[in-house]
Amino acid sequence: VDVTQKNRVPDVVGVLRLDQAWGSLQLSAASHEINGGNASFVSTSNTGGLTIASAGRAPTTYGWAVQAGGKFNLPFIAPGDGLYLQGAYSEGANMYTGMANYTYPYDAQSAGPFPGASFITYNNDAVINPATGKYTLAQSFTVVASYLHYWSPEWRSAFYGSYGEVSYNKSARAALGTIGFGFNPTNSGANANAFLYSPTLRDNNLLVAGASLIWSPVKDLDIGVEGAYVRAALNNGLTNDINKNPSGLNVNGVPVKLIGATDTFQTRFRIQRDF
Repeated sequence: VDVTQKNRVPDVVGVLRLDQAWGSLQLSAASHEINGGNASFVSTSNTGGLTIASAGRAPTTYGWAVQAGGKFNLPFIAPGDGLYLQGAYSEGANMYTGMANYTYPYDAQSAGPFPGASFITYNNDAVINPATGKYTLAQSFTVVASYLHYWSPEWRSAFYGSYGEVSYNKSARAALGTIGFGFNPTNSGANANAFLYSPTLRDNNLLVAGASLIWSPVKDLDIGVEGAYVRAALNNGLTNDINKNPSGLNVNGVPVKLIGATDTFQTRFRIQRDF
């Protein structure tokens, strides 16, 4: 199956923005073509009571996204202080909610949400449902809040937090399992367990929280430290811990070590000079 997108229509993005002395507000929307080229399922057999769609190319469809955000200046706390709030929702356009941008390149179907993570997460915009021969769109949303505070003209800190989710159509995932994607929910024993604990197209979420302390002794020179806590989790259920059980060893399809969430703490020392 070809998992790449072969877009022929450019994304269309519209923005409505208001800038005032107190801050700014923005509302935006985007459309995104879902086109897998010649990707299709050619089997016409009946497996586990499921009739597979006739051979042919899945028809092109379109995803969309909306975003709203605001910046609120807070000079009464300290000159330069500001509160930033943003939310985004998409169907078939995960890039616009930021989920793909944080974890891995947009053209990657799946990857670890951070180096050394205990399981991989998926980021597909859409899935071909072999029961219908059509795309089913993934849904995602994110909410972000951050606060910038100046301790003095030379010292500042940023505090931020975000939460996001990606959800897939459960019937499409089950239909893929019945035609041999490494698991089969209609079977019993090991095959059914492999489907139950597989990370493939599992609904997942990502939590990020962090802070920084930056010193700017002269204009356009930043020296500081930053730290972030990142937690990725399945919305429900468990999957194989690839760090504890890298070979995929299992008993009757059940991995020896199961996990539902993985987390890390990241730090960085930064010296940045802008020209």
